[in-house]
Amino acid sequence: MTEDKLRTYLRRVTAELQQTRQQLKDSQDRTREPLAVVGMACRLPGGVNSPEQLWQMVVDGADGVSGFPDDRGWDLSSLVDSDPDRPGTTYTREGAFLDGAGDFDAGFFGISPREALTMDPQQRLLLETSWEALERAGIDPHTLRGSRTGVFVGGTAIEHTVKLMNSPTDQGYAITGGSASIMSGRVSYVLGLEGPAVTIDTACSSSLVALHSAAQSLRQGDCSLALAGGVAVMATSSAFVTFARQRGLAADGRCKAFSDDADGIGWGEGVAVVLLERLSDARRNGHPVLAVIRGSAVNQDGASNGLSAPNGPSQQRVIRQAVANAGLTLADVDLVEAHGTGTTLGDPIEAQALLATYGQDRHDGRPLWLGSLKSNIAHTQAVSGVAGVIKSVLALRSGVMPKTLHVGRPSSQVDWSAGAVELLTEAREWPETGRPRRAGVSSFGISGTNAHVILEQAPQEEPVEPVEPVELPADDQAPPAPAFTGDSLRTPWLISGNTVAALRDQAARLRAHLDARPGLAAADVAHSLLTTRSRLAHRAVLFSGPDDDRPAALTALADGLDAPGMVTGTGDAGTGVVFVFPGQGSQWVGMGRELWDTLPVFGARMRECDEALSPFVEWSLRDVVFRDGDDPLWSRVDVVQPVLWAVMVSLAAVWRSFGVE
Repeated sequence: MTEDKLRTYLRRVTAELQQTRQQLKDSQDRTREPLAVVGMACRLPGGVNSPEQLWQMVVDGADGVSGFPDDRGWDLSSLVDSDPDRPGTTYTREGAFLDGAGDFDAGFFGISPREALTMDPQQRLLLETSWEALERAGIDPHTLRGSRTGVFVGGTAIEHTVKLMNSPTDQGYAITGGSASIMSGRVSYVLGLEGPAVTIDTACSSSLVALHSAAQSLRQGDCSLALAGGVAVMATSSAFVTFARQRGLAADGRCKAFSDDADGIGWGEGVAVVLLERLSDARRNGHPVLAVIRGSAVNQDGASNGLSAPNGPSQQRVIRQAVANAGLTLADVDLVEAHGTGTTLGDPIEAQALLATYGQDRHDGRPLWLGSLKSNIAHTQAVSGVAGVIKSVLALRSGVMPKTLHVGRPSSQVDWSAGAVELLTEAREWPETGRPRRAGVSSFGISGTNAHVILEQAPQEEPVEPVEPVELPADDQAPPAPAFTGDSLRTPWLISGNTVAALRDQAARLRAHLDARPGLAAADVAHSLLTTRSRLAHRAVLFSGPDDDRPAALTALADGLDAPGMVTGTGDAGTGVVFVFPGQGSQWVGMGRELWDTLPVFGARMRECDEALSPFVEWSLRDVVFRDGDDPLWSRVDVVQPVLWAVMVSLAAVWRSFGVE
């Protein structure tokens, strides 16, 4: 081999090696890239129908446990008995239940009444909360049809399936109505999502395992967005009856996590969904980053001290694996949202695992703070993991660690001196320390499958570089233009619903939202309504004045009344907008003048039109627009029509800048 050939060969090998190293680095970066939580939605006990209501509950220290519902067809007169050995009964009279668990707007999702009657209510709840999680991220669900969006659901359909088998209801939809696989598949089908759709059942850890699976799928590139969550509705009373036989129920239906008063599980139900996206994608797409998932891990107890018994060493391992996956140390985590079921067996094992991991070698003597949402809403089964994630995200954002209820005294079965772990018996501030706040969330299934997730405070928004003002040509100087804030125009608010009643309800909800948050800018609300919500069939456009914080017609719409400043009509959901430009005769003196000097988008497009016209005309577009009405140029067809065209093109640009497409 000649020297030249050897040199060429070495250059090629070096280039290929550098390329391989870069590919390996890119692959490692993808597997470690934080995942953004960009949307959240939930229905939980105690009348909680949103993350905001959940946060209010935990901040207030409210309790979501109540008496048994009367809408399940349970024979309450014979169900409750103080004798734990009496077959078919339970000795507790309370649990944590959803309000209106059977309510469903089938038409909204294109489902026939006959099929809706057979559908598992868990499928209905997942549809509603998945839609909400997307809209809360600023995404119109209609726009995701055909996208690689994944759906990962934790839950089981056993109870509803049993009811279907014993019901005279039409069985034509029994397979799709009662199958666990359809819980995730139904969401994908209705929304047209083409990423993975997976239903996972690992008992109590199901939703957190689903979230871990969603994270892996995103990092591997199987999907670009992922809905992850869990659902549980107690269609029968079997959970209460079965655990009563085991003496495993709390007598008052409440989980007293890590307390000396712990006397068993309190059962709850609900649904919780989060929307995940790679952090880089979320920033590029302009989606809100509520928090980031730094790492997660799942493992199994294996051949341990019992199939259904918790295993401390396995819990320690899953915690260490999740922290390592996050690229952190145990001391970097401030708080753990525990599994914390309130049992005399499980709580001490979990506490000792936390003491042996997070409780060691803490920085500056700061302890790990420990809490459990189950003290507020009981054990919501497959939902509990992601419900804990939503609570933790809200805590990260607010800088408050909420208290855990029902802890008279920390459990004496735990050696709390073995590490720096302290129970949140009172709410505490979560101060800034120069690094992001971080929380761990644990979920351990009776199946032996354990999950742990590391959450981190959302990174600060990257500063936006200021845009340099556009210099006008010397012969096209305009007076100084005020910055456009929306106050110089009547701001349109678009509200929609699938029915007239739904349109009114949406207006009422918006009114309540504004009442609870005074000071929101009318232009900001209008922009959000237009660009981040679905445009459904029945629509109303309301106009707010320059000094209004909301349109005066909002209350009238909510009450089903007509009012000035409101236009209603119908349209096809998901369709676009067509701009129709008028011909000669629609011009008027002064058209476009105010917009040219107040709306940068309008002015910029008019200057572009002027530049496009300049090779063919001897006049200036701005000069014509600012001429008096008696000027002879306004009577010339070869002037009026190009000016009208430029104004209409520029108006279309304005509407598109507001989100109209």
